[in-house]
Amino acid sequence: GGLPFETAELRLAEGSRLVLYTDGLVEDRGHDIDVGLAHLRQALETAGESPEETCRTVLDARLPDRPGDDIALLVARTRTLGPDHVAEWQVPSDPAAVGEVRSQVTRQLAEWGLDDLAFSTELILSELVTNAIRYGGETVHVRMLRDRSLVCEVFDSSSTSPHLRYAAMTDEGGRGLFLVAQLAERWGTRYTPAGKVIWAEQPMP
Repeated sequence: GGLPFETAELRLAEGSRLVLYTDGLVEDRGHDIDVGLAHLRQALETAGESPEETCRTVLDARLPDRPGDDIALLVARTRTLGPDHVAEWQVPSDPAAVGEVRSQVTRQLAEWGLDDLAFSTELILSELVTNAIRYGGETVHVRMLRDRSLVCEVFDSSSTSPHLRYAAMTDEGGRGLFLVAQLAERWGTRYTPAGKVIWAEQPMP
C-alpha cells in the first residue's frame, strides 16, 4: 500500500526455522504479550521438523476458539544449494555479450539435463540481461539456481524497478518483460544494497 518498511539482512545457518506471525497469535486481553510469546516459544520447541508440522503444532496450541484479531503464520526452513546446483557469470556492459550468455546458458542446461528448458531460459535471460545492460548501470551478473524449480536471476546496479508494459502492435520495443511474464511461472524484483535483482522461476520438466 505504499507504506514505508524497514529492511534487514540476517545470516541463518542451514536448517534454521524462520517463523513470521501477526500479533493476533501472541496478544490476548487476558494476559501480557510476554506471556503469549513464551507460549509461542513452548509450542515451537515441541513442533516437528517440517514447516507444515510447525504450523500445525503452533496453531493447535495457540489458535483461540474465537480469535479477537486476524492471525497469520508463515514458517520457512533454510537450506543451502551445493555448487553443482548454481551457475553464475559476470556480463560485460555490452549488448554483444547477450549472445555469449545464451551460449553459456545452453551449455549449463545441457550439463544439468534440462535441455527442454533451453529455449525459454535463453529467451528469459536474453530479455533480462538486455534490459540490465541498457538501463541497469555498469555491473551485470547472471545466476541460475537448479532446485525444485529453475530460477534465473539478473543482478544490476540500478535501484529502479522495471514495469510490465503491454506494447501496441506498432511499438518497436517494450515487450521484454511481457515475454518473461508469459514464459515464467513467477517473476519479480528484490532490492540489494548495491542495486536490484530481477528473477524468473520456471517449473522443472
